[in-house]
Amino acid sequence: MSMTGFTDNQLMVRNAVGQICSEFPNTYWQEHDQQEKDPKEFHAATMIMQTIAESGAGMAGAQSIHANQLKTAIPKIVPGECRVCFGVTEPNAGLDTLRLETVAKHNLDGSYSVTGQKIWITCAQVASKMILLARTNPIEQVKKPSEGLSLFCIDLDRSQPGLEMRKIKKMGGRAVDANEVFFNKYHIPQSSIIGEKDKGFKMILHGMNAERCLLAGEALGIGYAALSRASEHPRTHIVFRRQIGMNQAITYPLADAFIKLEGAKLATYHAARLYDQSKTDGSVRQDEIGIPANSAKYMAAEAAFTACKRAVLTHGGMGYAMEYDVARWFRECLVPRIAPVGREMILNYISEKVLELPRSY
Repeated sequence: MSMTGFTDNQLMVRNAVGQICSEFPNTYWQEHDQQEKDPKEFHAATMIMQTIAESGAGMAGAQSIHANQLKTAIPKIVPGECRVCFGVTEPNAGLDTLRLETVAKHNLDGSYSVTGQKIWITCAQVASKMILLARTNPIEQVKKPSEGLSLFCIDLDRSQPGLEMRKIKKMGGRAVDANEVFFNKYHIPQSSIIGEKDKGFKMILHGMNAERCLLAGEALGIGYAALSRASEHPRTHIVFRRQIGMNQAITYPLADAFIKLEGAKLATYHAARLYDQSKTDGSVRQDEIGIPANSAKYMAAEAAFTACKRAVLTHGGMGYAMEYDVARWFRECLVPRIAPVGREMILNYISEKVLELPRSY
């Protein structure tokens, strides 16, 4: 992937991450994927970078965390002593987040009792904390469905009654656990609440644009990796006494996949730069970033899917073999297409917000 246009600091960070990742070859990830093992060694080597990624996708609203929560949590998160997961998605709500059913009941002593279910919670098996979105005011008693939702930073105490987890068997990405989490009158202290009670959804929204950018970046990484592997094979594989890369039926689809990835890369970094700019420039609003962030996520997910699919097909029968990695990447590239928001919902968003078409859902 071309690095033209990046600053020295950006290239330095990328090179540092690249050096860490180079110590963990594809065989490491093959083994951990097949055995569904948590990549602890990689976690230990990338403590700070992991924290950066998790803070975008798993700690939305962190800017509103109280000072005492920051003082307690951050020193443990940065060195990797504390892992954080994000508890929003529910089986009966899906993308209709405002209709989530998990309830945090306010007790007389100021504490809360949480009851409900979350699903597709990444790293819950190894996390010690969860950023939880729950309803603290019944939807029937608020003016808008977006009100009455609160954000909590809670401890996942397995020894405490009312908490149960079930690991979900997945098609791909099996080195990282995904879970159902059940709460039944699970007790959390009053100090767990983040920001203002009943205003948690606004804080979640601030993290969504960052999450779109991060998922787009992840998709690009998978796509470029698959394309790189797909390009090696036609240079060395000989059929009918000639390299298969001499056939345009092989090379054109790969060149087309590269162009799609390059376009998605530009869209992704444009959205990321706008998000960064919004931190210091009040004229850049979060709702304005939603359009480029969603567009980038859509483009990157589609480009990665195209690259991974063509990588498998370029390898022919061997593309179905585990040892070449392209099969694993093909399974994993489906995730950015589905999560955290599906391609159809992004098209709905663009249709409504940009093209000013009637809402269809």
